[in-house]
Amino acid sequence: MTVTEAVCTEAASTMAVGTAAQELQLKRGEFAIAVHVGLVRVLVQQGGGRPRVRRDEVDRLRSQEGFPEVLRERVRTVGTAEGAQLLGISPDRFTRLARAGCLTPITFYLNRYRVVVWLYLAQELAEFAAREPQLLVGKSPAWVRGRLEGGGDCRARNWRSRRVERLLSLTEDPWARVAVLAGTLDPVQLAEVVDDPYERAYLARIRLEPVFGPTGSPSARETMERLMQADEPDEMLWRRVGLIMELDNAREARPAPRPGDEWRPRPGPGNELGSEGGHGPEPEAVAEPARTFVPVRDFDPVRDPAPSPVPAPTAAPEAAVGLLARLGLRRRASRRPGR
Repeated sequence: MTVTEAVCTEAASTMAVGTAAQELQLKRGEFAIAVHVGLVRVLVQQGGGRPRVRRDEVDRLRSQEGFPEVLRERVRTVGTAEGAQLLGISPDRFTRLARAGCLTPITFYLNRYRVVVWLYLAQELAEFAAREPQLLVGKSPAWVRGRLEGGGDCRARNWRSRRVERLLSLTEDPWARVAVLAGTLDPVQLAEVVDDPYERAYLARIRLEPVFGPTGSPSARETMERLMQADEPDEMLWRRVGLIMELDNAREARPAPRPGDEWRPRPGPGNELGSEGGHGPEPEAVAEPARTFVPVRDFDPVRDPAPSPVPAPTAAPEAAVGLLARLGLRRRASRRPGR
């Protein structure tokens, strides 16, 4: 089979995400959340192009018992008021639990005053109520009160941590992993860690987009970018450590493409549904660049009551001294100006 025939066959067995959303009777926002939590497996074209969904994936979901009501319920989101009602607590207590890190948002939107409004999975709240009923009644534990003293707010950090953890779990490609962590640092810190401008340009090019592509107002996209960046000294240092180690691994695996380099898919594991990436075998001779598909579940949380920091890759003992030296040279960047 020629490359052109393979592309046509692949296209015939898949559909656009908009079509898939219609067949699953989900709104765009609901479909995006279904992708976020892994209910719908999406394929993206390596090297660019809109994501697609396999037809058998849509058939699988449509054949499940209770479709579409059960699927819709699993992606239903609520705000603070409705979430508090579901838990049987006051909105103020709900907010305090969320700020203390007991509840992690699934997404957000900006209201007319451009204030971030966090949304939560209704099913996740029900699971929290069954798991931690003692936090819904009586006096808040000392550790909750301690986190809130001084105006602490874990919502953005927890949302960001879970999103980064999920993205890292979806790929073994070394440069894709670097791109995930690069999004957690501001441009100044990123330039200090990734000092090659061609590498930074490559990371920006391969960064994953939302399932429906860039959407929303410019202010919403700016807010998304801001919320993805670490904003506390300890988190910034942690992200820098992870980025340095992933960058070393990526550079050792292969160099980032330079201007004039011809891009070709690299050999890798299969790209069947449920795999974590891979480009498939490279054809011996091609008449045009091959379009292969790799699965991605897009941005956002896995289901955890309280996210844990993303562990940095384990370094070999002989690499530890070099890592510490590099961190020492950049120690000043562990704090933002004016903090």
